[in-house]
Amino acid sequence: MRPTQPVLFFDSGVGGLSVLAPTRALLPAMRAVYVADNAGYPYGTRSEAEIAARVPALLGRLVERYTPRLVVIACNTASTIALAAVRAALDVPIVGTVPAIKPAAQTSRTRVIGVLGTAATVRQPYVDDLATRFASDCTVLRHGSATLVTLAEAKLAGRAVDQHAVAAELAALTVQPEGERIDVIVNACTHFPLLDAELAVAAGPAVRFVDGGPGIARRVQHLTDGQDFTPAEDIAVFTRLDDAARALTPALARHGFTRLELL
Repeated sequence: MRPTQPVLFFDSGVGGLSVLAPTRALLPAMRAVYVADNAGYPYGTRSEAEIAARVPALLGRLVERYTPRLVVIACNTASTIALAAVRAALDVPIVGTVPAIKPAAQTSRTRVIGVLGTAATVRQPYVDDLATRFASDCTVLRHGSATLVTLAEAKLAGRAVDQHAVAAELAALTVQPEGERIDVIVNACTHFPLLDAELAVAAGPAVRFVDGGPGIARRVQHLTDGQDFTPAEDIAVFTRLDDAARALTPALARHGFTRLELL
């Protein structure tokens, strides 16, 4: 293992930065390659078949090019659909991102929790299984939102966030039967923690949000325990290097990425 060998973070857009940040906090010397499959963005509105075919193929190319020590699929949609196929195809440790239903159920007092993700994520049998295993005594309400993904990407590009639009997406959870009793909401899309301030305003002080970022960071730290890290240039990779991608340059620079590449 070379000390400069990177950890590769993969998402359809910039949502994976919410996973990168807590990982960097635990491993400050980590070299990172951040990949946004913006040519396939957004995953949440694509079919399972498209994602199941696209994600392993892309990650195969990325692993060959960047030889990472570990890959983080920093996307709930890609993980709930393609994680098993990626692990079967690649000879490198793979860490997935799945909805944090277990910690939500552990902390809920009302026993009503919300799962806020993309449409593709919230309909997955994987989510059904998590709810059955870890929240069988809870009412689990779900809402799939493409709007919040778009708002998160816009925020990272420096544009103002429409607070009314955020509130409307949360209302889609609370108007469901028993929705007024929700006290914990799972951010089941890595984009959504990027809207933490806006979501908190919309939800009010009685509701808390949980996401998988901190747990993933601890998992990466555990899997790389004892390995040497030497800081080196971080690389941000896009599958389409267009004006929208370049508009994210300041946000990426704040996370240490000053070099952009096209896959």
